[in-house]
Amino acid sequence: MRTQGAVQSKTSWRDKLDAWSAHHSNSAIESLLRLLETPLQSLMTWLVIAIAVALPAALFVVFGNVQQIGQTWQDSSQISVFLKQDTSATQAQDLRVRWAKRPDVAQATYVSSEQALEEFKRGSGLGELANHLDENPLPPVILIKPKIGGNAPDILNSLQQALIADPLVADVRLDMLWVKRLHQFITIAERFVVALAGLLALGVLLVIGNTIRMAIENRRDEILVVKLVGATDAYVRRPFLYTGLWYGVGGGIVAAIILAVGFWWLSAPVTQLADLYQSSFRLQGLDLIESLQLILIAGITGLLGAWIAVTRHLYLIQPR
Repeated sequence: MRTQGAVQSKTSWRDKLDAWSAHHSNSAIESLLRLLETPLQSLMTWLVIAIAVALPAALFVVFGNVQQIGQTWQDSSQISVFLKQDTSATQAQDLRVRWAKRPDVAQATYVSSEQALEEFKRGSGLGELANHLDENPLPPVILIKPKIGGNAPDILNSLQQALIADPLVADVRLDMLWVKRLHQFITIAERFVVALAGLLALGVLLVIGNTIRMAIENRRDEILVVKLVGATDAYVRRPFLYTGLWYGVGGGIVAAIILAVGFWWLSAPVTQLADLYQSSFRLQGLDLIESLQLILIAGITGLLGAWIAVTRHLYLIQPR
């Protein structure tokens, strides 16, 4: 008898799990078919969601491209460390090797006084005048190419302070103003994109919530009948949640298509403009992984909007 009861309990548990998974499958398929039965209305909703999703996504991609340009500019930054006149070549080379091992230094190059004078002669056109100098006025220099991470101004300032603290160093030259301006611009752009994405995500929630609310009102009588025969709120809620999910996923797919076409259309003139400035910059759109992430985020947003709407409005529909 105990064995038979255990089998019945196990079978009952499996039956419940099968029924639960079957209702999920049916709800997902039926909710999608309902959307496809009204293609024009569904397409309009998908387009509204796609525009709200595509705008912050486009700004995110543009921001990523701006960061790429900024990183190129930052990589070209250089710190000129002027050594004291009495610094020997051996001391300068030892200093260069020591600085090159620092984690915040990408490259260190030693330029002797003689090399600096030769470069001055070639670049200034004053070679004859320089030949009449009694002594070489140019000091030895070590050119430092820093490794710049996320907080470039702080990294460069810390490196500059470390370099100038050495007793062999006479002066350190670094133009920090443009680095600070670029860093502040990137910070402001990043916050603007996040704020806009939040506002438009709220807009998507409202659009999907209003759409689900109207769907609930259209099926009010059906919901009342189902509740009268004992259906739980979770059972009634499930199809509407899948409807919100499909709205979000569909809007995300349309947004990904819009972005792909838009960046493809812009890539050629941007490349031509970059070539005019002798730059290797190329406009980068969303890759496959980022497109899937966009669709996933849109789907989750749609599901959340549907959950909020269903939880609120189903509570008001109760059989008397």
